Amino acid sequence: MATTKRRLDADLLTASDIESILKQCSMRAPTGIRNRAMIALTWRTGLRIGEVLALKPKDIDLTSGTAVVQHGKGDKRRVVGLDAGTCALIAKWLDVRKTKRISNGSPIFCTLAGHHIDQSYVRRTLPRLARRAKVEKRVHAHALRHTFAVELEREGAPLTTIRDLLGHSSAAVTDRYLRRVGASDATDFARNRTW
Repeated sequence: MATTKRRLDADLLTASDIESILKQCSMRAPTGIRNRAMIALTWRTGLRIGEVLALKPKDIDLTSGTAVVQHGKGDKRRVVGLDAGTCALIAKWLDVRKTKRISNGSPIFCTLAGHHIDQSYVRRTLPRLARRAKVEKRVHAHALRHTFAVELEREGAPLTTIRDLLGHSSAAVTDRYLRRVGASDATDFARNRTW
């Protein structure tokens, strides 16, 4: 059990870690623009990578700053908010899609030929980008979701809001999730006490 806990704690990325990873995605290369938008969306919405890769252009509304997950876990539909920075990155990718004449029937994050991206691509890409960014933690798509959840809690979001954004079935599930991924907060709190 101690090994699992240590491994989960190591997965908690900081905003600085993720920003360093994002900088490794070239904004001159179409795939870099796509990958930066995809990683930012995953981090800033807490969506599961399968949910991100299933999004269609019709599911994103940059004007209202929303993304609609049509078939989340348990086949649940939910709407999440998009911040201005994430919207800007997605807009750049949408411009590239237009120049490449990628069909609106293709997933929003697709190959340059309009084909579906497999989750294994993301599993290989994130650690490669992390190595280039000199992020020494274990980096994977779900770690972006963990970071999103813990950031919301630190920013004072109510548990029910975090539950809804993560698409959890109950606040109890969200509470267990936050306790698991945010376990290092308790350790840091105790370590920083003075007497």
